[in-house]
Amino acid sequence: METLKIGIVGAGGMGSVHFNNYRHIEGCQVVGLVDVPEYGRPRAKEWGVTYYENIREMVKAEKLDLVDVCTPTFLHKTHVMQALEAGTNVITEKPIALHLADAQEMYALAERQGKLLFVGQVLQFTKEVEILHELVDSQRFGKVLDALFERLSACPTWIKNGWLFDKEKSGLLPFDLHIHDLDVIVSLFGAPQSYDFSCSGNTGKTYKEHCRFIYQFAEHSVAAEAAWFNANFPFTTRWRVYFERAVVVNDEKGLIAYPAGGEPIVFDTEEDEKIPTGINLPPTGMFKAELSHYLECIRRGEPSKRVSKDQVLTVIGLLEEILESTN
Repeated sequence: METLKIGIVGAGGMGSVHFNNYRHIEGCQVVGLVDVPEYGRPRAKEWGVTYYENIREMVKAEKLDLVDVCTPTFLHKTHVMQALEAGTNVITEKPIALHLADAQEMYALAERQGKLLFVGQVLQFTKEVEILHELVDSQRFGKVLDALFERLSACPTWIKNGWLFDKEKSGLLPFDLHIHDLDVIVSLFGAPQSYDFSCSGNTGKTYKEHCRFIYQFAEHSVAAEAAWFNANFPFTTRWRVYFERAVVVNDEKGLIAYPAGGEPIVFDTEEDEKIPTGINLPPTGMFKAELSHYLECIRRGEPSKRVSKDQVLTVIGLLEEILESTN
């Protein structure tokens, strides 16, 4: 198997998560890192890779197969475009961009360059979401009648320099948190026919702390909730899908189906391998599964069907509309 050579852009939390997971994937090697010198040089030494001051230099010197962009949201477009222009495939962390036009421009450049562009929507690579896709597609319990997705957190005050609370840099709650659930919703059901939402929060804040969303589809609706609570609230993520003949719940108890007239069914969601993240997430196999999938796409020269271009653009378009209406 040919070894794929990878360069990472961004020496922070997600860059470290991806580096650690690449070490567990056969047939690839991280060889370079780009970041500002004060962070990049010591991290490159720690990782045992070469430090570079810019993406073009790294791609040229290392003859890279892939650049993995793990920088803050407001830098994604610049770094993705630089990597594509240098002539390599790219993975970027979510969101790809804060504006639909920017995302379209990035995909268009990838196509002109004959390169592949992937977006890190990691929930698609969890056992729970994989099982949900199978249940929806197979209609094992009938058609979906209703669904609810929740993603609730204390305010992420640990973010350096406060960029996450700047609308123009992060996209705030919709782009940082709700994007995870909306990506799953769109991947399951396509673009909604219509939507509505309401948001609330403390006065004096420049952003909304809590939002509820309703997405209307042809035969059902999906509700969602996202929050950065001004409270010492534990991170909570769960969803519930009501089918014609069962309710399927994913929460702290596990993934359980409650069929009509039958005993609960507990699905096996145990991962084959759990890799420490080094950030505020427990050990997990989802990042390895995600990165392995994208590397396989590169070997085959094919775009991802798990996180498709149309899916990404639909999500970004919806979130951009929502964000512009929240203030």
